[in-house]
Amino acid sequence: MLSLRRLNSSFSPLVPHFSDVSGGKAEARVAFEEMSQQANLTTSGIMVVVFPMTLGIVSNIVALVILANAYSLQRRRSKATFLLFATSLVVTDFIGHVIPGALVLRLYLSGGARPEDYNSSDGMCKFLGGSMVFFGLCPLFMGCAMAAERCLGVTKPLLHSSLITSTRTKMCLSVIWLAALFVALLPCLQLGSYTYQDPGTWCFIQVLSDIQQLDVAFVALFSGLGLISLAVAVVCNTISGLTLVLARLRRKPGSHHSAKSHDIEMVVQLVGITVTSCICWCPLLIFGLMSAIHSYTGSIGEDLPSYKMLMVTGVRLATWNQILDPWVYILLRRTVLRKIYLIAKCQAGLGGNIFGCLDSPSPPQSEKNEVNQV
Repeated sequence: MLSLRRLNSSFSPLVPHFSDVSGGKAEARVAFEEMSQQANLTTSGIMVVVFPMTLGIVSNIVALVILANAYSLQRRRSKATFLLFATSLVVTDFIGHVIPGALVLRLYLSGGARPEDYNSSDGMCKFLGGSMVFFGLCPLFMGCAMAAERCLGVTKPLLHSSLITSTRTKMCLSVIWLAALFVALLPCLQLGSYTYQDPGTWCFIQVLSDIQQLDVAFVALFSGLGLISLAVAVVCNTISGLTLVLARLRRKPGSHHSAKSHDIEMVVQLVGITVTSCICWCPLLIFGLMSAIHSYTGSIGEDLPSYKMLMVTGVRLATWNQILDPWVYILLRRTVLRKIYLIAKCQAGLGGNIFGCLDSPSPPQSEKNEVNQV
């Protein structure tokens, strides 16, 4: 991407130089080859943005259709609360994928910001940086709230049934959106700033150069809130998982509780969402905080290119969180897990012949009960 930035910055002087060549065929051929190479690199750079953006849009739409159908058929209040959280998460991921993605694509098409403008900001840069902070914190806050809600439902079901209602769930979602919006708008109050980031095709909190004390505080607030949300989600999911495992071990043989199977399904999905968020968001949260601290103390020095690469890698991983979140819900549903379990069991019984599993008749009721207990 650094080479792409250099080529983009050298494009404008290339054209007049080419037009001034009268008899130098060699110079003209070299200029044409350089312009062709730049066009190829620009196309590949745009595809880096378009492919994940398209995949994310399709993934979130599929998840929304499945969630809407599940919510309309759901009668259990605890499951309905979880589906409301999950639907809000997918909607937020969808919007957070489209808006920043469209702005980044526009920057790619326009050639991006010039290197001398990396420490500056305009209206679009501020909006893009604020969008990244807002749509970054919202999923982390929602994952934390979902994990806490399930932990309460698993460990204290009576308290959960009396405390958690649809109205309070919607109020909690509103508080999450408002809290993330408040943090994203702090630069409007001169508490931190958004600037163009290398290679000039995205904007984020100022972390690498000319950083002030308020910028460090802003980065620490953003990273701290994100990491705390992930830590709380991990703790809550661990407690929920251990509680369900102990309940499973204490259950008498032959007994079956459908409520517990629903709890297991929701906790498994939450664990998947939390693991995905940790993998995708921890690098950007940690790299951003490290870069801001080292830049403020003046200890970056010759490592500046490495920190720039770390920031680009972190933001790319964070983008994939909005793509993977819907697939976590799609693939970790009980119906999908049941089919995977039956195919695996049948495949083992048929010596690895998966086609025999697909052509075999429906399993007997006793086997269905066994799958439901898993």
